[in-house]
Amino acid sequence: MISKESVAHVAELARLSFSEAELQQYTAQMDDILTMVEKLEAVDTTGVEPTTQSIHLQNVMRADKAVNDTNTEELFKNVPTHKGTLIQVPAIIDKEED
Repeated sequence: MISKESVAHVAELARLSFSEAELQQYTAQMDDILTMVEKLEAVDTTGVEPTTQSIHLQNVMRADKAVNDTNTEELFKNVPTHKGTLIQVPAIIDKEED
């Protein structure tokens, strides 16, 4: 069983402050958690392979294929100025004199 002083010490190390009621509550919760861990440690797992994924996932996404289907004539109808296939935008960084 974990003591209230141990929980208070860990809280102090983590720079947490608890009221007496909170300290009682967290001590009980930590004790329950440690009891569960002890039960899990008692389980015989010899011969059981480690599991990295409990649900077998399948990729349901479509294949990623590059397709150039942009109609540049339609695109350039929406921009004020362009040079060739490049869209001109206003400068956002001023050159400063050093």
